[in-house]
Amino acid sequence: MKTELAVKPKLLIVDDEKPTREGLRAALEEHYEVWLAEDAKAAMNLLEEENFDVLLTDFRLPQEDGMKLIARAKSLAKPPICILMTAYGSEELAVQAMKQGADDYIAKGRLQIDELEMRIARALRHQNLEAENFSMRQQLHSKFGLENLVGESPAMREVFDVVRQVAASRATVLLQGESGTGKELIAKAIHQLSPRAKLPMVTVHCAALPATLLESELFGHEKGAFTGAHERRVGRFEQAQGGTLFLDEIGEIDPTVQVKLLRFLGERTFERVGSNKTLTADVRLITATNKNLEEQVKAGKFREDLYFRLRVVEIKLPPLRERKEDLPLLARAFLTEFARENNKTVNDFTPDAFEALMNYAWPGNVRELRTAVESAVVLSRGERVSLRDLPMTVRTSGGEGGLSTKAAPGSDLTVAEAEKRLIIRALKECDGNRTEAAEKLGMSRRTLHRKLHLYHLEGL
Repeated sequence: MKTELAVKPKLLIVDDEKPTREGLRAALEEHYEVWLAEDAKAAMNLLEEENFDVLLTDFRLPQEDGMKLIARAKSLAKPPICILMTAYGSEELAVQAMKQGADDYIAKGRLQIDELEMRIARALRHQNLEAENFSMRQQLHSKFGLENLVGESPAMREVFDVVRQVAASRATVLLQGESGTGKELIAKAIHQLSPRAKLPMVTVHCAALPATLLESELFGHEKGAFTGAHERRVGRFEQAQGGTLFLDEIGEIDPTVQVKLLRFLGERTFERVGSNKTLTADVRLITATNKNLEEQVKAGKFREDLYFRLRVVEIKLPPLRERKEDLPLLARAFLTEFARENNKTVNDFTPDAFEALMNYAWPGNVRELRTAVESAVVLSRGERVSLRDLPMTVRTSGGEGGLSTKAAPGSDLTVAEAEKRLIIRALKECDGNRTEAAEKLGMSRRTLHRKLHLYHLEGL
C-alpha cells in the first residue's frame, strides 16, 4: 500500500557568500525544501511570493542587515520562524535580535549542522504546538459563536437562527442596521460558527480610508505603484486567504473599488494596484452598512449588480428601541462584565436607574447602552448603580418610550421588583389587554406571558 510522502517544511537561506548558501543547502535539503537568496531584497521578494516555514539568515548582508529582514518577515500575514546567524562572539547582538523578533540565533564560527537541525526542529515543534492551541481556541469559539450575543426578543431569535443557518455556507452576507446594533458581533459569530473558523477573520472599516488608500488596503500594491509606495504591500484579501473578510460601512466605497469588488465576487480574482498579475483568493465576504443600499442604488451612488451580489443572504438587525424586552438582559450582562473588569462589587440597578434605562430611546443602540453602563459602574459608589451614576442624557430623557413606576429615589426595591411594577401598571392602564400591555412595554406577548409566570402574575 502506498503512503503519502510527508510535505517537507519550506526553508529560505539568506547569505551573500555562495559557498555558505550551497553548503547549507546540501546539508539540509534531505529534510527541507530549501530556497536560496543572496541579499535581503531577493529574500523579501521570495517571502512575499511564497509561504516559508523557516527563514535562516546571516546578520551581515549587502545594503540591509539580517535583523531588518527578520523584522520585515515578521510583519507578513503568515510569518516564518526566523533564525539569525551571527559571527562568533556576537551573542549580545543576537540577544538584541531576539528582542526584536528573531526566534533563535546561532554563531556561524561554531556552526554544527546537527545542532542547527535540532534548533530548527525544536522551533517547528513549538510553532505547531501554538497552532494546535490556536485551533482549539477557535473550535471553542466556533462552538460558542453566539455566546456574546444577548437577546430573547423574537427579532433577535430570528437573527440567531439565520446566523446558524448561513454560517456553514459559502454565501456572501449583507448585514443592515443602524450604528451600534451589533453588526460586527454578528459577523464574528458567522465566522466562528463556520468551517473557516480556524483561519483568519480580517476586518476593514471602509469609511475610515479615502478611496485611493482603500483600494490598496483591500487588494495590496506593488512597489512604486503610487507616491509613497516604497515597497510591495499584501492586501486584506490575501491576508484573509481561506478565512473571512468583513467590510464594514460598505456603502461608503467609491465606484472604482466597487468595480474591483464586483469582479472578485464574480471570478474570485484581483490584481494588486500597479500590477497586471492576476491573483486568486478563497475568501468568504461579509459586509455591513447603516445606509439603505436600495436608496443608494436608486440615487446612482451604488452599483445595482454589486448590491445583488452582496445580499445573497441579508440580515437586518433591529434597533434597541424595537426590542426593549432585551434591554434588562443586556444591561445586566454589561453590569456584570464591567463590575468584574473594574474590580467592583456592583451587582444591580436601583429602581429609578432601571426606569431611566427603560425610558430612554437609545439612539446609539446597544453600543450606547454598553458605554452608559460602563460609565455608571465606574462612577457607582455602592453595590447598585443609582440614577445619579447614569449619563446625563439617560437620566434626563423625560420618560419617553417607557413607563414609570414612580419608585422613590433610594428605595430598596430590586430591579426585578421594579420590572414587576412596570408590568402591573401596564396591564392596569390597558384594562388587562395583554397584547396592548406587551406593546406598551416594548416586548412581545410571548415574553410578557413568560414574565407573568416568573412574577406569579398570571391572574391579572
